[in-house]
Formats: sequence, structure tokens, C-alpha cells
Amino acid sequence: MVLNISGVVLLGIICFLFFRKDGMKLSHAFVAALFGFFLAGSAIAPSITASTASIASLLGGIKL
Repeated sequence: MVLNISGVVLLGIICFLFFRKDGMKLSHAFVAALFGFFLAGSAIAPSITASTASIASLLGGIKL
């Protein structure tokens, strides 16, 4: 649950920065959000979730 919320917040910040700085139009953000919702409901969603969790645990295990 924490990973999902932080991921949503991170992606929201990135979309906001693109919208403000790089000229991302509101229609582009809307299409990206719709793509995310449709992707979450597809058969590949569990694989994406597992991959994201795997990468997060890999990055969390790195000691600097």
C-alpha cells in the first residue's frame, strides 16, 4: 500500500512538473491518466506491479 501511494504521488509530481515546465498540455495528462487506468485493469497489471515491487526492493537494498 505504501508503495502504491508513493508511486502515485511521485507520478503526480512528475506530471505536474511536465505540465508546468515542459509544456505538457492538460489533454496529454488526461490521456496519460486514462492509459494508466486502462493498464491497471488489464491482464498485464500484476506483472507490472510485481516488477515495480522488485525494483523498489532492489533499490531499497542498496547501501551507500
